[in-house]
Amino acid sequence: MLTIDQATYDAIVAHAKRDHPDECCGIVAGPEGSDRPERFIEMINAAGSPTFYEFDSTELLALYKEMWANDEEPVIVYHSHTATEAYPSRTDIGLASEPNAHYVLVSTREHGNNEGPVEFRSYRIIDGEVTEEEVTVVPQLSSTEER
Repeated sequence: MLTIDQATYDAIVAHAKRDHPDECCGIVAGPEGSDRPERFIEMINAAGSPTFYEFDSTELLALYKEMWANDEEPVIVYHSHTATEAYPSRTDIGLASEPNAHYVLVSTREHGNNEGPVEFRSYRIIDGEVTEEEVTVVPQLSSTEER
């Protein structure tokens, strides 16, 4: 199960709506081994595409160096789908390289960057196997909350 605070949920949705009709992407980092999504990092979709996302390699390397220095790891890896459901594509599955991460997909297909609900779903992707998980949005993460 993914437990995420309302502010981070809202930031991911806002990024997806703002970048529509292109896909957005980003990471939410947290302390290693904690499963706590604490630090929202909006990334640039280097592909600039409505059907594909690609992290900028220079930006991603800098982020990983920063996470290593802070004893953090990617807790959430997110991106949006602009014309299809919030389910990992074959390409998404092939790119999933963080076995401990929650892979969040946001679909903006229904309302684009206008007001209205989005489809927000989370998955674990390990060795090509996709498992959907429940998402719980809380006002804020408590210091003792376990996932």
